[in-house]
Amino acid sequence: MSPEQLNSQLAETSAAFAAMLAQLDYAQLLAQYESKRQATEQPDFWDTPSQAQLHMQQLSKLEARVGPWRRLEDKLHELQELAELNDTSIQQELASQFAEWQEDYDNVRKLLRFSGPFDDYDVILGIHAGAGGNDAQDWAGMLLRMYSRYAEKNNWKYSVIEESPGEEAGIKSVTLQIEGSYAYGKLKSEHGVHRLVRLSPFNAESRETSFAKVEIMPKIDAPEDLVIDEKDLKIDVYRSGGHGGQSVNTTDSAVRITHLPTGIVVAIQNERSQLQNRETAMTILRSHLARLQLEQHKETLSELKGPSQSAEFGSQIRNYVLHPYKQVKDVRTGYESKDPNAILDGELDGFVNAYLEHTLTT
Repeated sequence: MSPEQLNSQLAETSAAFAAMLAQLDYAQLLAQYESKRQATEQPDFWDTPSQAQLHMQQLSKLEARVGPWRRLEDKLHELQELAELNDTSIQQELASQFAEWQEDYDNVRKLLRFSGPFDDYDVILGIHAGAGGNDAQDWAGMLLRMYSRYAEKNNWKYSVIEESPGEEAGIKSVTLQIEGSYAYGKLKSEHGVHRLVRLSPFNAESRETSFAKVEIMPKIDAPEDLVIDEKDLKIDVYRSGGHGGQSVNTTDSAVRITHLPTGIVVAIQNERSQLQNRETAMTILRSHLARLQLEQHKETLSELKGPSQSAEFGSQIRNYVLHPYKQVKDVRTGYESKDPNAILDGELDGFVNAYLEHTLTT
């Protein structure tokens, strides 16, 4: 490639890149980021630790959105300045760096798939065993492992908020918190009923079909992000069982919050204090309601209807077949894999990407 050709390509790319930044409101995003970054330099920033931590989380999310584009912009300007020197001794190196820049640009453009209002939020993930007894509870435990492995592969942090163990194996239900870049944007593909067909480990001669419901909700920490009217809440406090048995170390710290218009109930007893349990329960409730608003396209919470999907045949989003053949197939996108062991070990990128592409074209 001649110096003239490279300069021409760089000029065209620069114009297209500037148009892309304008489409993204990049200048506004950068201003928001700089404003929040400068706030961290104030001497009284850490006087209120809880607010400071929330501010840092918001700053980190903005950095994840702004950083890749800013690095691309800086690198493109650097390439243009070097190309304008018309130094033939660095021509080959410049062409190589420009090719690398284009590859990086293509990768960053994929982030445009995460344009939803909560796509850069952390996640509240719930798994609930459906019809199928011990097999269903075991299946719910397998899904917990699958999502834990997927989080690890993405270098996300995850922790258990609440867990109800199964009677013989697996779990009846579990609630996780997952923190990471575009966690909701990626995991929203997993919301729905998951169906498993296999030879039962509890009855070797029986082929069983099991169901589990997976809930994926954006984690809404800040009350101002989704305001709930207090009169729509029923709050009950009850005795929480402590370590060492049902009657040991019990306190009236467990909290159950019912959102009356939708019938959504959140109960938390993990934390040591009633206040902590209430805050956790309210975060999960806000997350439930945010998800419902997205699904039902409602402007206000008062218009919402309660969730209705149950974990049963005909409502599944994905089928996992381990016997008599091996296949995992998504009902919505048609994407499939012949390696269910890899999928259950957290190799979900194929399904996630297929869903994102599917939602862009529907």
